[in-house]
Amino acid sequence: MSLTEDLNNLRNHAVSQLSPETLAIIEKAIQQVANSGITEQALKIGDHVPNFTLPNAVGKSVELQQLLTQSSVVISFYRGVWCPYCNLELRALQQVLPELTALGASLVAISPQTPDNSLSTVEKHSLTFEVLSDVGNQVAKQFSLVYTVPTAMHPVIKSFGIDLPAYNGDDSFELPLTATYIINTDGTIGFSYVNPDYTQRLDPADIIAALSQLQAKAGV
Repeated sequence: MSLTEDLNNLRNHAVSQLSPETLAIIEKAIQQVANSGITEQALKIGDHVPNFTLPNAVGKSVELQQLLTQSSVVISFYRGVWCPYCNLELRALQQVLPELTALGASLVAISPQTPDNSLSTVEKHSLTFEVLSDVGNQVAKQFSLVYTVPTAMHPVIKSFGIDLPAYNGDDSFELPLTATYIINTDGTIGFSYVNPDYTQRLDPADIIAALSQLQAKAGV
């Protein structure tokens, strides 16, 4: 199955398990984020991405500019290891990593969770690409992707057994929109996908198609 099909199945299962009251709170929160205009503010195709350096799962610093000297870079912003939709996406990205590499791209995933939790993510899914910790959402803010989780969602998240402040190392309740970017070697954005609905992600097949189109445009 494709990632899109897996996400739909997970969402349908969640709908069947949750109370109507909880579902209403979740849907309202997603709509609030969508209505905030944040998607329109996020970096877009043609924008130049500011350089950044973040620690990976074992604490090693990874610099975007250094990666771009070798290849284009696919960046996936995700919420954290506690998010089942994110976990499906990360596993799907791992499966297509050889194809991304063959198309001359490297892959990094970025979340606001602490390095220890990023390490848990890597180990849980046997990930071989860089998983970076953007504590405080500093890089996500440079991409204009950060929103504050609506207050009504706080007890819902807690009821799922998720201690978001513990995962992120702060009590801001800030998260990045789920987003995927392809950064050209000159530091400009060649492709972007930003969605206020965390249950939806860019299918890896679409990333591969976008990379192929960018290569064709560049005459590679």
